[in-house]
Order: sequence, then C-alpha cells, then structure tokens
Amino acid sequence: MSKITFTLVLTCLVLVLGSQKFYSQETSSSMKPHTLVRPAYLKAGDTVAIVAPSGILKNRQADIQRAQDLMSSWGLHTVLGDHLFADGNHFAGTDAQRCADFQNAMDDPSISAIWTGRGGYGTVRILDKLDYTKFRKKPKWVIGYSDITALHNQLNVEGFESMHAMMAVSVVEDLDEIKETVATFKDALFGKPLAYTLEGSGYNKVGTASGPLVGGNLSLLYSMLGSKTNIDVSGKILFIEEVGEYAYSVDRMLQSLKRAGFFDNCKGVIVGDFSKVRTNTTPWGSSMEQLILDALSEYNFPIAFEMPAGHEDDNRALILGRPIELSVSKESSTIKFKM
Repeated sequence: MSKITFTLVLTCLVLVLGSQKFYSQETSSSMKPHTLVRPAYLKAGDTVAIVAPSGILKNRQADIQRAQDLMSSWGLHTVLGDHLFADGNHFAGTDAQRCADFQNAMDDPSISAIWTGRGGYGTVRILDKLDYTKFRKKPKWVIGYSDITALHNQLNVEGFESMHAMMAVSVVEDLDEIKETVATFKDALFGKPLAYTLEGSGYNKVGTASGPLVGGNLSLLYSMLGSKTNIDVSGKILFIEEVGEYAYSVDRMLQSLKRAGFFDNCKGVIVGDFSKVRTNTTPWGSSMEQLILDALSEYNFPIAFEMPAGHEDDNRALILGRPIELSVSKESSTIKFKM
C-alpha cells in the first residue's frame, strides 16, 4: 500500500468513526425522555392574573368578581388584564390588546399563574406574537381549556407543563354545583397529588400505558396540523374533548389526524366530554364512543372513556405535559399523575 493510499484510508476511517460517534451521541440524546419544565406550585400570597386571549367577556363582570373572590378565599391575590372587558366584536379586544395583556402577565415576575377568562375563539390569532424570553426565567401556570388548547400546544412545544382546568367565568354562585371541578383545580394549583378513577364503559379498549399527557379540544388539535405548534403525541397519552360539533365533523377531524400520522406512536387515549353534539339531517348511525373506536380501530393502545373533563360542569383538572399512568378495563379506568 502506498503512503498516499494509506493516508486516504486512515482519513476515511477517522471520518467514519467520528460520524458513528456523532450519530450515537445524537441518537442517545434524542432517545432521552423529555421532561417539561414545571412551574412552581402556588402558595398563599401569590398573585394570579386573569386575562382574556380569545372571546369577548360581555356583561361577565359578576363572573370575574366571583373568580376573584374564589382566589381570595384561597389566600391568593388577583390582577386583571388592562383589556379584560374590551370589546373587539367577537373578541375581548383587538389582537394587539389581547396579546399585550397575555404578554404582560407572562413577563411580570410577580405573577405566579395566568388564568384565562373564557374560551370561544381567538387565541390562535396571538400565538405567533408571544415572546417567551422572560417566561423562561420565571415560568408560571397557564390555565384554561377549549380554545386555550392552542396555548397548551405552544407551551408543550416550548417545553412547559400547563393546566387544563376551569376558567374564570366557570365560577358559579353555588360552588357545590361544581364541587369536584373547583376541588381538583385547587389541588392541581397548590401541588397536591392528582388521581382519578373513571366509571367503566363497555366501549373501553383495555390496556395499560404510561407517558406524558397531552391534548385538549379536538378542533384545536386538528387546526394545529402542519403548524409549528402541532403537538407531538409520540410516546404520549392523548386527551380529547369537544363541544357543539356534528358527528361527521368529529370523524373528519379524527380521520385527518390519522392520515397525518398523528396517532402512529401514541401510547393511549383518554376521551373526555363530547358535549352538545349537533343533529344532522342524515343520522350518523352510531354513538360517539363507537365513532371514536372505529376511527382508531387500527391502533393497539388503550382507550378510556368517561373522563369528566371538557365543556360540562364537572370539569376535572388535568396537568398537560405531566407523565401519567393509565390503566383501562371495562369496569373502570385509573389515571395517576406522577409527582
């Protein structure tokens, strides 16, 4: 072998071994479980900001006052967004106003949680305007459901846990009517362990799974497809809920998600409330449970129905991004959040 040939062989060998080492490091790094940042749990004396990133809060001052009173009863202070009651037709003010209120709450180090006033529609219009620079230095809980799923998605992509729970306008005069909703929200906010035993269902797909919980409103998950805030459900357990849709619309969303590979590496599904399903002139012909089972029939992961979370009065708190253990049988299902 000539000296030139030997040099070339040695150089190639070094490059190959180096690339293998790099690949090994990259592969090892990518396979490590991704733990999201957990904001600090609240304690007496902390401050909660109430803001409205989506729908208008017309004539909802009394509801917001009840929300403030509830926080006060827990020893917490509240501050209201400058534009909380602004009128932007469908929205709680202009996009710029809603974004400013949310950004100010994110940036203010004296605020420990951001509680959304209501859902509706509009959060997606401010997502790409938000800056997480100061939020990363002092993360805080972002709380809400429905349209707030857009924010939950973004927070998950940014690397933070968030809270799928009641919103400020959900606080009714008689709290006994939503006792479990309020109790689980308080437990989640103050860091008490969360665990649920769900009613059994003949539709349940039996099995066990563990992994981070992600998800929220199905329409919002569907609308995020193809965007930089599309949620990754690989190795995770997905929670879904919906309100006011036709059965065929729910099927269309599930089929579209499936065709996009959304469920390919999912470990399990928890189904919350599918409320106020609209009546079509042509009957769908099966229950919502069967519709969901049919759409996901090719997957082997467990599916748990009867999770009381979504657009009903009984809306139990869920911590998105937090690892859970899920066990599903026909008789009951259990969900345990890891601390």
